[in-house]
Amino acid sequence: MRLILFALLFLFYSSALKAQSTSALSPDKSLELKISVTDGKVFYNLFYQQEEFLSQSPLGLLSSVGDFTKDLKLIGKTSSKIQESYKLNRSKVSEVNYLANETKFTFVNKENDTIHIVFRISNNDVAFSYWIPKSKKNSNDCIVEKEITGFKLPSGTTTFITPQAPPLSGWEKTKPSYEEEYTREEKVGTKSQYGLGYTFPALFHLGNKGWLLISETGISGNYPGTRLSDADSEGIYSVSFPQEGENNFNGAVTASSTLPMQTSWKTITLGKTLKPIVESTVSTDVVKPLIKSSKVFDTGRASWSWIVWQDESCNYNDQKTFIDLAANLKCEFILIDALWDVKIGKEKMTELVNYAKSKNVGVILWYNSNGNWNTAPQTPKDKMNTAEARRKEMQWLQQIGVKGLKIDFFGGDKQVTMKLYHDILIDAAEFGLGINFHGATLPRGWERMYPNYMTSEAVLASENLVFQQGFSDRYPSTATIYPFTRNTVAAMDFGPVFLNKRLHRDPNKGTVRKTTDAFEMATAVVFFSPVQHWGLTPENLQEKPSYLFDYLKNVPTVWDETVYLDGYPGKYCVIARRKNTKWYIAAINGENVRKKITVNLPMLKGKGVSIIADGNEQESKFSIQKLQNTTFDFNLSPNGGTVIFTP
Repeated sequence: MRLILFALLFLFYSSALKAQSTSALSPDKSLELKISVTDGKVFYNLFYQQEEFLSQSPLGLLSSVGDFTKDLKLIGKTSSKIQESYKLNRSKVSEVNYLANETKFTFVNKENDTIHIVFRISNNDVAFSYWIPKSKKNSNDCIVEKEITGFKLPSGTTTFITPQAPPLSGWEKTKPSYEEEYTREEKVGTKSQYGLGYTFPALFHLGNKGWLLISETGISGNYPGTRLSDADSEGIYSVSFPQEGENNFNGAVTASSTLPMQTSWKTITLGKTLKPIVESTVSTDVVKPLIKSSKVFDTGRASWSWIVWQDESCNYNDQKTFIDLAANLKCEFILIDALWDVKIGKEKMTELVNYAKSKNVGVILWYNSNGNWNTAPQTPKDKMNTAEARRKEMQWLQQIGVKGLKIDFFGGDKQVTMKLYHDILIDAAEFGLGINFHGATLPRGWERMYPNYMTSEAVLASENLVFQQGFSDRYPSTATIYPFTRNTVAAMDFGPVFLNKRLHRDPNKGTVRKTTDAFEMATAVVFFSPVQHWGLTPENLQEKPSYLFDYLKNVPTVWDETVYLDGYPGKYCVIARRKNTKWYIAAINGENVRKKITVNLPMLKGKGVSIIADGNEQESKFSIQKLQNTTFDFNLSPNGGTVIFTP
């Protein structure tokens, strides 16, 4: 009898493994998720307006408390509605009304270990996370060894993604640091430059179907930062954990936590156009604030000597000059970069901070993140890598009135490194310091999670305009990729707005700028960062017309609303942003050909506006108009731009 009962149970379990399926919809029913279990393996498909955007893609992970990659059975499904309104004060929008349908799918393996896969589906976003509960069998620690999460794109798809760099590569072994060139419509499945896959966010063009962006959010030291593998023979990109050599072999490549354990959220944003991608808030929708603080962390614009004047400018007199420049431009900050501890010293830095205060300018100071995870020699170093050293330094910074820190050279995504980001942010919040990370990972929901997180580099940024003529030549096109990729998921400290013809202190040396002045003005709006570090120098004030600086004195760095108007990665971009009642509409041309782009601007109908547009050669022209119609023609010069703004 027992044998018969066992046989019946085995047959039941076997049949359950072979064919199970279920689905879930977005609130407007335009986006459909399908979950299926075939031969004990879990898959998902995504459909938008009844067209398949993701083909059958695998789900699951391998952990120390259970193998959830095979022999799985769906045993439960619970659904609920998520309706939440929240505010952001350092973002591309200030108020979010988040509406989504949440479905938790419960699976067991043949050992009866349980895992939940939680999906949240809004009208253009899907976010999902794995959740491993406590049980009588498993009540302590859990190690996740790998995910098999995958993304199968339709054939014919093209990519705008950045390759993962090898560990301990790049200058002074500081990579990987999300500072690689984007692919430009490479065929899906093309092997990455280094054979190590690609970093988030990853943008895919599905031809006539539309666009899809994959990213990750919700990491605070609880999980490593992950990436996409190269596509396998079936065209599936899989989630990969960090490489062993990252951070100079410090830390494990796996994820560990006490149970219950939740992984990071993987996010997918999709639509017929790029509008849902540019306007998405999914990276903050699925996270929560981690700490509360009564302290005020200011945002704003900063002068920055290093970007054009380089290391030699890190001296007392030059920094005083750039404090005066910040005051003239009504900038809230000056960024004083590497080697200040040696070339200026702490005693004289106190004097500089006090001088800046007298000019109503806050000081941001650079630090090396090390540790021993790379060989970058710039100081100050060994001040941010341990709690004791960090808190002692931050206490001094608070005492002299420093407003924020730029911390550089992290070089990896292991959980131990993600924990370091978290610990720095937590300590800095206590001491009233805003934080900017460079040579760093992609921020993952941090503008909502931490009150003092400002911005991160995590992109091939403006220093490369100074270092490489080739990057400067490609920059107009590159700049039109960033708003649809890196900058749509989080703040991006590119360091825009240059007016020098040659990017060097000596006007006869250095790389040659290829963009127009109007293009540079437009990047102040196109690129979003709560703290914007301008590439301006003191001589610009005498060389260029005053209306450029009148505009820069008032342009916001945080926004109440962001609206996609038009664009194509690598070709052009038109974005509108609003602060209070004032609108800023910016267009940049990524190609070396003249362009006319017509957009609808209902928010400006009947209003008087100021316009900075392309003039002769690189120079700009200024006009004041009253817009009678809802449409506007942007006539963009090669590598040019336009910015329209209301008074």
